[in-house]
Amino acid sequence: MIYILNQEPSVANHFIAELRDIHIQKDSLRFRRNMERIGEILAYKISTQLNYVPRQIRTSLALTEEQTLTDFPVLATVLRAGLPFHQGFLNYFDQAGSAFVAAYRLEDSTEINVNVDYLVAPSLSGKVLILVDPMLATGKSLVLTYKAMLRFGEPRQVHIASVIASPEGVEYVQNELPNVNLWLGALDEKLNERAYIVPGLGDAGDLAFGNKL
Repeated sequence: MIYILNQEPSVANHFIAELRDIHIQKDSLRFRRNMERIGEILAYKISTQLNYVPRQIRTSLALTEEQTLTDFPVLATVLRAGLPFHQGFLNYFDQAGSAFVAAYRLEDSTEINVNVDYLVAPSLSGKVLILVDPMLATGKSLVLTYKAMLRFGEPRQVHIASVIASPEGVEYVQNELPNVNLWLGALDEKLNERAYIVPGLGDAGDLAFGNKL
């Protein structure tokens, strides 16, 4: 399945607009907070697909019954750009395990390759895995990251969440990982010749944490 947040009116559209705005982008604190907010909203949306059990709760006045989450997911993100987005998910799934991946693009004149240098995760066997990356461009880094994470076990359910995605990246992920659920803030027009999303928002890592050398 694929869910696109900005296809329905909500305050999330306001946050996405601020993420894109080149004037507001100058405030890196606000940029990180808006990334976090979109993470919180998508975490809530994904939570509707998880498993719950009734549990008796004692208040100061009486017993009552509420639906409670049976198992928290594992949250995985690609460093460094994914950190504020990841935090939004962690704000809601506060008992979740976390996994981190260092992946980067190697660009030459003919194609873009992706290297994964660092990977740490708890056991994924039988777990719900939510892989979060703010920008789903070519989709190669997400697919490579997911396949690399399988060394930690086979999750029973996989969700991929991104703030901005390209049609090319979505198609690639769906072809490579047909059973994965996609949750997007916005689906943009295309990739340009350098494999950047258009209209997109720029380099999420640089906007959140400053330009890299």
